[in-house]
Amino acid sequence: MSDKILTLWYGSGLYNLTLGQAVMVLVGLLLLYLAIQKKFEPLLLVPIGFGGILANIPEAGLALSAAEQAAHMAQPALLEQMAQALQLSLDPAGGIEAWRHSLAEVLHGDISPALVRAANDVAMDGGYAHGMLYQFYSVAIASGIAPLVIFMGVGAMTDFGPLLANPRTLFLGAAAQFGIFATLLGAVGMSAMGWMDFSLNQAAAIGIIGGADGPTSIYVSSILAPELLGAIAVASYSYMALVPLIQPPIMKALTSKREREITMTQLRPVSKLEKIVFPLSLLILVVLFLPDAAPLLGMFCFGNLMRESGVVERLSDTTQNALINIVTIFLGLSVGSKLIADRFLAVETLGILALGMVAFAIGTACGILMAKLMNTVSKMPINPLIGSAGVSAVPMAARVSNKVGLESNPHNFLLMHAMGPNVAGVIGSAVAAGVMIKYLG
Repeated sequence: MSDKILTLWYGSGLYNLTLGQAVMVLVGLLLLYLAIQKKFEPLLLVPIGFGGILANIPEAGLALSAAEQAAHMAQPALLEQMAQALQLSLDPAGGIEAWRHSLAEVLHGDISPALVRAANDVAMDGGYAHGMLYQFYSVAIASGIAPLVIFMGVGAMTDFGPLLANPRTLFLGAAAQFGIFATLLGAVGMSAMGWMDFSLNQAAAIGIIGGADGPTSIYVSSILAPELLGAIAVASYSYMALVPLIQPPIMKALTSKREREITMTQLRPVSKLEKIVFPLSLLILVVLFLPDAAPLLGMFCFGNLMRESGVVERLSDTTQNALINIVTIFLGLSVGSKLIADRFLAVETLGILALGMVAFAIGTACGILMAKLMNTVSKMPINPLIGSAGVSAVPMAARVSNKVGLESNPHNFLLMHAMGPNVAGVIGSAVAAGVMIKYLG
């Protein structure tokens, strides 16, 4: 009887709980607190936080592949078969724990997909199966489907009217993407100085955080640096949620009270024909020059075309509501599956969070400075506050621009003017992602 009790205890999560797993469970609870109590991006942080808790339940292996689970728990005979599949030599004198460590390192390293599949086949033949969250990640993110469907939903909810009514704001959205490339250089520089150890692909994936576009960050990191996906996604959505706290001090520091009081003229009406032609023209022009941007921009423009055409209202409504909500659930849980303690709790994670903040701040500042520059050559003044909306946090950044503007001039409503650079920022981040994937993917 006592043996059975001991067996139950040794196999329990409490007995096998490590300090890192306990910390990550607390991180998951913190994300849930921020989402539920503080209302910070609850649609994403609730499933991400919950997924992070599930991923760190000891011995459950919910976020692990069959091979990873076997490496952690299998008997020596199966470990030897997996080593053969991975073309790895195990030291007979090393002991079983050394074997497990060697196999785990190889599986987490940069090895060919064919070897990973072979190891998974051996593990599944030995009775192990992929974890639930691992399956979600494989279907939703590794395939690239979820971020693209989210982008289609965002397109269906986007009104290009403010951008078409004031095309100059396209430059503000473009300027705000400078944060992406500045952060890429910053990550490379930190690696060159020995502070961090980021490859060029990882630096590019981190840089996309500067666009403040969650789906784009996830899509690019899943291609260029899947091992950093959890930290990049958490940083991206956290800074999107913190837009009302991060942007106002930068906006006020770079503008005078007089500039914040600038009143912009009412936008002209935009015809239905313009709204239908624009997504088609945008797609064709961009894709002809940069085919790697086709997946993100294609789904974005398709979603917008469904909205503006007016002939597929059922499809547009489904895309804007039911479909995007369903995909968001699995996207969030899949991102949460990457918050595994031994991968997330690293010095590199702090570097990612710091670089993400710098990227976001630079993007905000560049949009404002571009608006100030345009005012020196334009007869029709632009309130520099709308330049901060050039980051892709739709529509949060536009609301912040409007709020700060109203504080300086209670009769100055900038929301619709700010939506122009806000939408342009979405386009800009997709183009920047295409450039990164073109050169590094």
